[in-house]
This record gives sequence, C-alpha cells and structure tokens, in this order.
Amino acid sequence: MTKIGLISDTHGLLDDAVFKYFERCDEIWHAGDFGSVAIVDTLAAFKPFKGVWGNIDGKDVRAVCPEHQRFYCEEVDVWMTHIGGYPGRYAVQVKPEIVLHPPKLFICGHSHILKVQFDPKLSLLHLNPGAAGKQGWHKVRTLMRFDINGDKIENLEVIELGVR
Repeated sequence: MTKIGLISDTHGLLDDAVFKYFERCDEIWHAGDFGSVAIVDTLAAFKPFKGVWGNIDGKDVRAVCPEHQRFYCEEVDVWMTHIGGYPGRYAVQVKPEIVLHPPKLFICGHSHILKVQFDPKLSLLHLNPGAAGKQGWHKVRTLMRFDINGDKIENLEVIELGVR
C-alpha cells in the first residue's frame, strides 16, 4: 500500500500544517501552480515527490516539473496535469488522449474547486484537491490524502487547512 498526499495551487504558500498532515504519506503529488521552485524543493526534500507545472509557474518550476505526468503507482495508471477539466468537460489539450487511453486516476488542479468525481463513461476517478494557497477565489484551503492498494484507490480524506 502506498499513502499519497495530494496538493495543488499553493501559489507561493506552503502551510506548515502540510508537513503534519503528510507526515505518514509515502509520496507527495502536487498538481501545479507551485508559485516558486522553493516549494518544489521543500516538498521533494520532505518525501518522494511528483509534480506538474501550472499556468502561473515560471521557467524555474517548468525546468524541474513536466506539464503532464503519466505513471503507475502500484497497479493504478495515474495521469496528473494542471489544467485537465473534469468528467464531461475535459480540457481540449487532454481530451483526445483521455478518451483513447483513459487512466484509472486523473488528477488536476487549476480550478481551485475541490472535486472527487467518477467518470462512468471512461471508468476513471477524477481528483482535484482544491487549493492549498491563499490566492484565488476559494474560501477554504484544502488538500487530500488517499491510499493506493494494488489496483484500488482507498481511504480518501479531504483535509481543510483553514480559511483563505
């Protein structure tokens, strides 16, 4: 079993509480809009790390994080990107690939909207952890934890960090 901490849209703010909530995680995944390469470095120094750049991220972040990451965690095919849309409204840049080769788990950020949605048409789970930073229109800062156990995604938790 692999315990995952999922975060997005930090926009330059990495709350100290993230380290407490992700202490027992095996890996941390960030779905873009870091706001600074220092956040990439800090998370990568804390735990094994995967991240994708977001639309606000500069060349420094883009040099160390790809736009898309497609990988397996245990037996789960994962695709993480910053701007991906959601079931029924996938972004134009991912739609052809997601329809032809859907992952089991599709993760994105960008919207600042916390979302857990199953796409029955493509048999995939879509996750957006909302936004952990203070910039944006969201009211509550959020992140997620979950387990990948073989081919199963289990024990999903939404964590509130407080008001923006």
